[in-house]
Amino acid sequence: MFLAILAFLVMTGLVLGAGYVAAAYGPAVMARRRLDLRLREVSSPESDDQADSVVRQATEGPLPALDRLVMRTPAGSTLASLIAQSGVRTTPGAVILVSLLLAILCGLVALILVRYRYVVAIAAAVGAVLPFGWLRHRRGVRLHQFEEQFPEALDVLSRAVRAGHAFQSSLGMAAGELGAPVGPELKTVFDQQNFGLPLRDALDQLVARVPILDVKFFVTAVLIQRDSGGNLAEILDNLASVVRERFKVLRQVRVHTAHGRFTGYVLLALPAFLAIALTMLNPDHMAPLFREPLGHRMLGAVMIMQVIGYFWIRKVIRIEV
Repeated sequence: MFLAILAFLVMTGLVLGAGYVAAAYGPAVMARRRLDLRLREVSSPESDDQADSVVRQATEGPLPALDRLVMRTPAGSTLASLIAQSGVRTTPGAVILVSLLLAILCGLVALILVRYRYVVAIAAAVGAVLPFGWLRHRRGVRLHQFEEQFPEALDVLSRAVRAGHAFQSSLGMAAGELGAPVGPELKTVFDQQNFGLPLRDALDQLVARVPILDVKFFVTAVLIQRDSGGNLAEILDNLASVVRERFKVLRQVRVHTAHGRFTGYVLLALPAFLAIALTMLNPDHMAPLFREPLGHRMLGAVMIMQVIGYFWIRKVIRIEV
């Protein structure tokens, strides 16, 4: 009864807090959106496609004070960079808030179901880490998509330069022809240098937003060509060929390491599958493992060793190309 009352009070507090945040910040956010929409309509009355604002628009979270507090710390800058690289429209404060809520929720669920302190602590830690893991997953997916589209972007830039366009104009043309995530990133570089930012600084910011090796090669080649001269179209063609060959070698490496990855998945899932099967076939035989303190320690040790083994196998089969 005490746990049920505690869960009820916590959920009531969360609902009331969410209602207070919506009532306090909702009207201001809606008014700001209407104002921004009206400004865009006034700035481009004859165009159906609304252009991006010249002023950089910062995404505001539900708690701006928390955003400012988080951004004052080094971890806040790292989190903001992770959010930018993942392409998710959110703020560090919102991620921290969701992390705290998930930690409380997972801890309460574990407390109601298991009632062991270390399990509650582990569940709360897992809930707190989930938003950051999801951001890292989104970041990896977005960077992988960027790598696959980048050779095509280099080909478009090369054709535009060979046709007689300046490199800055070629960036705008490539941004208009290519989809996300390559198109918006090139559009950002094009807009930045149009609004007065030196091209070198705009390209350096591209490397910071998209930290992959191919982009570093591209920026280095363009900057060296601008300083020393040369045929930029030929340089871009050669770079696109190198990137495609890299992908070909990378796919071959993934084929040769498929056995190791499959082995890691099987070794990770086999103990859990056997535990479930033995529990269903002979519950009395497996009961001490879940009821006795020694069994709990053994389960914890098994989980830790399984995780270490999985990451060890991933480290062995990961080959940088």
